[in-house]
Amino acid sequence: MRGLKKRRRIQIIALAFVALAGSTALVGWSMQSGINFFRSPSQVLTDPPQPGEVFRLGGLVAEGSLIRGQGETVAFTVTDGTALVPARYTGVLPDLFGEGEGVVGTGQMDGDTFVATEILAKHDENYMPKEVVDALKEQGVYMPSK
Repeated sequence: MRGLKKRRRIQIIALAFVALAGSTALVGWSMQSGINFFRSPSQVLTDPPQPGEVFRLGGLVAEGSLIRGQGETVAFTVTDGTALVPARYTGVLPDLFGEGEGVVGTGQMDGDTFVATEILAKHDENYMPKEVVDALKEQGVYMPSK
């Protein structure tokens, strides 16, 4: 009787471990397509993404680079103070999007142009996305607002 209880307990523990490992693998597999890595313009130029790879590009909208095209298409350049990456977005931009402002876009490269499917802009005069601040600090061009 005692051996049977011990064997049953080991079987239950083994089954629980297999179920936990299986559910962890399923969660990881399902999240795989939803993970977007952040890159600065310098990182995009030094280590180009794979064709079709979706990632987040962040930096500042370069001064004098904002060009509004036909309809909702907008072309601009994203910079981190060192490198420049041309970008294009079709859609409605956030109200606070503008030259010299922090921006994070989700999309992929089309040749040498970043084609964004989503654009995020700062929400007040003091906020900039953490990834953008970190990238600008790394480049030594971050100027905190007072």
